[in-house]
Amino acid sequence: MELRQLRYFVTVVDEGGFTRAAERLHLTQPGLSTQIRQLERELGQPLLDRGARTVTPTEIGAAVLEHARAALAATDRIGETVQEFTGLLRGQVRLGMISGAASEMFDVAGVLADFHHDHPQVGISLTEDTAERMLAAIENDELDIALTGLTGAPTGSGVGLHIILQTSLAAAVARDAPIDPAESAGAIALTALADRRLICLTRGTGLRGVFERSCTAAGFTPDIAFEAAAPPFLLELAARGLGTAIVPALTPAEAANFAVRTLDIVAPRIHGRLALAWRTDRPLSPAAKVLLGQLRIAFGTHAANSDGDLR
Repeated sequence: MELRQLRYFVTVVDEGGFTRAAERLHLTQPGLSTQIRQLERELGQPLLDRGARTVTPTEIGAAVLEHARAALAATDRIGETVQEFTGLLRGQVRLGMISGAASEMFDVAGVLADFHHDHPQVGISLTEDTAERMLAAIENDELDIALTGLTGAPTGSGVGLHIILQTSLAAAVARDAPIDPAESAGAIALTALADRRLICLTRGTGLRGVFERSCTAAGFTPDIAFEAAAPPFLLELAARGLGTAIVPALTPAEAANFAVRTLDIVAPRIHGRLALAWRTDRPLSPAAKVLLGQLRIAFGTHAANSDGDLR
């Protein structure tokens, strides 16, 4: 019995037939059939019911299938362990990042440069997209790692999260805007924003998702008059009196620089979170595992009140 024969058997079952399995394995169909029959002769039992349209495992084949999958998984883990031990990392790592995540606080370029220096044989692909699409790409196995905002929607049980930044949301208005009676000590209740023209990040971003879900829970639909992809532009619009911008909390110096004053959103307070995301229900490649570790070390946890590692 050979491992390749077990792999052929598993592939035929997964594909439901010899034709698709042969295409996936880059073999001829007669050659694949010969290998499966050799395996059956060695085991002394038929493993497959060969129907006119589909191929299914026999009762014995179904029992063997579980062990075949386990054997192949163990073989893959052995190879990964050797690669990790020797440091001879190869392959491709797919990294996703929300727009604007790279900054002095999060030196993504520096981490990637160090990783490439240590592992020059590993290819790295980097894409930018919205938080919603990044998280979907992780769940669909289209990305290995994502640096993404969290939208407030529940993530799948197979997605790991490491929170690296948590910030409260604030409402920003022009510095000389009249004081609203709903304001109190630099704060405003979420429901008091129901009748305001709002300026917000675009759909699909983490902060937009968190904000809209909070509004829905409070019983109203926010009036989004303007939307843009970058918080600084939202603040410029607010400074010109075009509405109330929903942005991450600002320091007094930042608010003064943009000619706005900010109001903490309360009742409830709303928090945006930036996280590293990856799959936990199947092994990461050695290269992706090493890069994830370096990102976690480099970015740490910058939140004063973080949830830490979540799954």
